[in-house]
Parts: sequence; C-alpha cells; structure tokens
Amino acid sequence: MFISHKTMTAHGEPATSDESNSNPVHPPVTSDVPLPNGNGNHKSTIVIENQPKRRVSIISDPPMIAGGGVIGGGYDNIAYEQNPRRKISQSSQHSHTEIGPARRKSILKDTPIHDNESDRASTHSYDYRGNALDILNAKYNGHQMGQSSHQGSNGANYVEESWMYTFCLKCRGEEPSASWEPPFWQKVFPYPLCPTFRTVSRLISLILIGVLIWITAFVIIGDSAAPGGQLFGLVVLTVAANFGGYLISLTTLPRLIGMLLVGILFQNVGWVDLDGDFSKVTGHLRKFALTIILTRAGLEMEPKAFKKVYKTILKLGIVPWIVEAMVMAVMSHFLLDLPWIWALLLGSIIAAVSPAVVVPCLFRLRTKGYGVAKGIPTLVVAVAGVDDALSVAIFGIISTVMFSDKGLGYQIAQAPVCIIGGLGFGVIWGMLARIFPEKGDAFVVPLRTLLLFTGGLMAIYGSEELGFEGAGPLAVVFSAFVSNLFWCKDGWDVEDNPVSTAFEIFWMIFEPILFGITGATIKIRELDSHTVSIGAACIFTGSILRILTTAGIAFGDRLNTKEKFFVGLSWMAKATVQAALGPVALKHLDENSTEEERNYAAIVQTICVFSIVLTAPLGAILISVTGTKLLTKTKQPQDLTGWRRSHRPSIRDISIIDEEEEREDPEIPEDKETQDNTHNNAHIPTISYSYNK
Repeated sequence: MFISHKTMTAHGEPATSDESNSNPVHPPVTSDVPLPNGNGNHKSTIVIENQPKRRVSIISDPPMIAGGGVIGGGYDNIAYEQNPRRKISQSSQHSHTEIGPARRKSILKDTPIHDNESDRASTHSYDYRGNALDILNAKYNGHQMGQSSHQGSNGANYVEESWMYTFCLKCRGEEPSASWEPPFWQKVFPYPLCPTFRTVSRLISLILIGVLIWITAFVIIGDSAAPGGQLFGLVVLTVAANFGGYLISLTTLPRLIGMLLVGILFQNVGWVDLDGDFSKVTGHLRKFALTIILTRAGLEMEPKAFKKVYKTILKLGIVPWIVEAMVMAVMSHFLLDLPWIWALLLGSIIAAVSPAVVVPCLFRLRTKGYGVAKGIPTLVVAVAGVDDALSVAIFGIISTVMFSDKGLGYQIAQAPVCIIGGLGFGVIWGMLARIFPEKGDAFVVPLRTLLLFTGGLMAIYGSEELGFEGAGPLAVVFSAFVSNLFWCKDGWDVEDNPVSTAFEIFWMIFEPILFGITGATIKIRELDSHTVSIGAACIFTGSILRILTTAGIAFGDRLNTKEKFFVGLSWMAKATVQAALGPVALKHLDENSTEEERNYAAIVQTICVFSIVLTAPLGAILISVTGTKLLTKTKQPQDLTGWRRSHRPSIRDISIIDEEEEREDPEIPEDKETQDNTHNNAHIPTISYSYNK
C-alpha cells in the first residue's frame, strides 16, 4: 500500500500551493475499499500523525510475480527500491528469497507498463492458467444456468473448489524454476488439472531412453530381453514398482511400501519369474544397492561434529540395537525352533533401522519446527546410519561362520579381522580419494563418485571372496566417512556435497529394483500362518523393548521423557537392510544343503519381508502423529537447505549436549542489519491505520 502525499482538491484535481497553505488541516478521509476477496467494502480511516491532514490516494498491489511482465517501471524511485528482498524486521517470517508487495507509483502519474507477450507465453504464466480455468468455469456455469436459474455465485469457482482440482494440485510437485511452454499449452492443458510441459517432456524423454536401451539389450542378449523373458520382466517390475511408490507417496507414506506391494502382486499373479539362474542377477543387484546405502550413510556424517557427540551416538545406536537383536534371537529360537546361529542371524537383520522411512517423516516435522532446538530429527537419522553399518557388519560375520567349513581358529578370528580390516581399508581408500583426482580437476565430481562407488563394490565382493564378509560393509561406510573428512577440509560442505547428490541419483534407480525384487520373493500361497503370526509377535516385542531401552538409557542427554519415547518410536521402522539381506541366506545354500536349512532360510526371508510390511507404514504414521504431540515446537524459522537437497540431514546439526534448555520461542540475537535499519528509519513519522466497517 502506497500513500501519495500530493494535495488534492474536492474534484480530484491537484491543488495549488495557495490552496494547500490556506487549508492546512482536513478531516480524516474515509473511502470504500474492496476487501481482498472481492466481497463487500469496508471504510478505511487514515490518520497521519505529526503532519497536516491531507487528502491521499491509496492503491494496494498484490505481490509481484517473477516474469509477470513488469520491467523496471512503476516505482516512485527505482534506486530506492533496488532490493525488493529487504528484511522487514528481526522476527519477520518472510524469506529473503521471496518478493513481497512492491511500493507502487502513485495513481496521479501515468506510467506505461511494459508487457512482453512473448515472454509471458514462454513461461508458466498465472494469467494463462487462470484463463484456462476461467473457460472451464464459464462452461460449467453456462450449463448449469441453462438447467436452473438458482445457480448464482455458488458455481463461480466450481473447478477450483472441486475435489479433482485439490487432488491434482497435491500431485504436482514444486518446480525449481520457471519452465518453457508453447503458447497454447495452458489453454489446452490447464494447470494443475494437467501436468506441466516440463513434466510431459521429461516423461517422453525417459520413455525414449527406455525404448532405445531395450532395443539394444534385445539385440545383444536375445530372448531374455524379449517380452516374456526374465530380464524384460525385471524391467517391467522396476517401472511398475516406481509407479506404485509414487501412488503411495501421495498418502505421505514412504514410497518403498508401494514398491514392495507391487513386487508381491507381480509374483503372486504370475507376471514375473526371477527364480532359477536369474537369481544370480538379482543377488548382484542387491549388493549394488547395499553399497549405495552404506556409502550414503558414510557421506552424511561430519567428522568434527561426530567427535563432539560420539558418546551419545554410540550409546543410542549400539545398546538398543543389541537389546532388539537379542530379543529377536531368543524368541525366534524358542517359538520358531530356529537354531541359535540362525536366530542370531535373523536378529542382526531385524534390528536395523531404515533411514528411507525415517528421513521423509522427520523432514516434515523439521519444516514445522518440531524438536529442532535440541537437534532431535538429526540425531535420529545419524544414529540410524551407525545402526545400519553395525547390522550389516554383524550379519557378515555370522553368515561367514555359518557357511564356512574352516576350523575354529578361523571362526574366532572373524570379528577382529573384519573390524580391523574394514576400518583399515576405509582409511586407505578415503585417503586415495582425496589425492586422486586432484581437487582442481574439471572432472573431479564424476571421478570421485566413480572411485568411491567402485571401491565400495570391491570391498563388498573382495571381503566375500576372502571369507571375511563382515569387513566389506565396514570398509564401505568408513571409506565414505574418511573421504568426506578430507573433502570438507578442501572446502566442500556436507550439506551440499555433489558426490552425495550423485549417490542419491543411484539410489533413485536402485530403490525400485531392490524393493520390487524383495516383494517378488513372497509367495502368499506357500506362507505358513504360524510362522507369520509368531514372526509378527517377535517383531513387535523387540520393537517395544527397544523403545523402552532407548528411553531408559537416554539420561544425561538433555531430553525430556516425551522426547526419549519419540526417539525410540522413530527407530522401529524396518526396510532397506531387511530388503537387501533377507534373501541372502537362501542364496548361500547350494545343492548339498539339507531341506531343514532351506526351511530356516525361508523363515528368515519371510520374517524380514513382513517386518517391512508391518513396521514401515506404522513407523511412518507414528513419527508423523506423535511428533506433534511429544516434541516442542520452535517458532523460529528453520534453515532447511541441506534437508531439501537430500532429505537426509547432517550429523553436525546435533546440539543436545551443550544446547540450552528448549524454549517455546528462542530469542533471536539482534543483528547489525536490523540495528542499522532501525536507526535509519527513526526520523520517519509514525503512521497509524484504523479500519471501520
């Protein structure tokens, strides 16, 4: 809103200086101003203190839209309005990147507004969207008016108020920048009822790439890549799993739930067959996915912050994990008749936490300010990464002992050799990743990404070949951790690491593959109801005892009782490690294995898959629901740059050790910019507004 200080006559003409001087005081002006929603008017009385009362002209403009066509014109003083993103006040909720209401030119001046029609036609224009929807509304209203004369204004915004419009708007994600569109696009395909041109063009590009890759694979491989072949079925399963994950994500549940359900559907309907020799291919795909999972866990840890809070991380990561693993092992041994070694193997898998489920839910809580003052969302995710590394390492040690025919000394040496060997390889490979390639190389990002990925694959496959399978996972996590340490010293930021972004892209490809083939291992007609029911009881018992253990040992960490229970609830979701390791035991068996061993391996696989189905959606719901009840909300706006990039925070945000007691609204220290603005604006007279209906 701008107030013009030019004096006006009763007829609306500019007054002369004599007229202004002869009438120094005027009564307050009241005028009818339409409400923001366009319904009705209200009286506005404007009183300007410390100045003669004068007639004023008022114009209120909506926020400027980037690319709207107003170029440079329309301001009283362009030099004064150089920065439209100025910070309004110290406690302002406005972002520095938002363009707020602009101070417009007085209506006494007639300045032409430049409008570039070609620019408007080539970007997302709100005018075009509005025009398209107006046409739809007009057609609906015209049809209704022909049937009834009582339609009135109730159908004026029928499209915008319909459930279909709301649903379509929810399906559309935010675009990082304005996209080019043909001039006719919004007229024919209005947003959000139809996807944007960028979305359609991206989909067409992916379809073309997929078709070309399939043609090439068919020429090289042959019948397996043809329709009905196993490779073709795997590709179709991956695409369908990705689509199923998208549908589930509309409910705010994790995408992996939809991917897993699609795999179960395809297997039991008979649309996919991944058994036989092709199981070797799926086994290698699991190892690739496991390498990506562990590498991402290592890249998200900042060494300096880890040194500061390592006691809390190790305490909350190791002790509850041991409790849940042992509870699962004991119950499965006595209730499912598993031998102790098989029970311990199952416990090491089930005790792992899934960041793929936890992170999206915590991101939503963090955006609203819940638990941020004590770094609770970041603490939960950081411990989940350590938890995964521990599960995979212990699983590797147990599986090596189980399926090895070597002597007792070899089996006793498994734990120390795996730990020392894995950490040693991680240090060496991390140091090599700092030196090679050179940090100023133009191709430093792709080279570091490939070097870290191939090194992780070598650690996984090499440790298995040498008979020390537990060393590989530790080597992968620690090599990523050490590499990140050196890269941060060279100037990279944990929250903006381009190598982490590359591994996020890898995960986008392998996530539907991993959960699709995991779901495809479940054959419902072959399930034993006793195994499923007892397995579910074991899973929930272990989760409950883990929650109680977490709440009991989280002393000295400045967490209140509600926050301790929330942290424990956050670690009950299972997904990634269970999907990667659940079927591994069955793959280790050969033709010399007994039928009893195959039954044990099938029980382990079934319980792992059902742990995902039961705990992943329940964990996501509990985090979302209890987070607003158990955590204290901070009103201070949050910096979510790193979380928006990867939806996985850095450990460096954890501050529960030396954080002050949480307050409802922490004080914001006054910065120099606010002090300068206050001092410079001290001479401006106070303007008060009062509105009367």
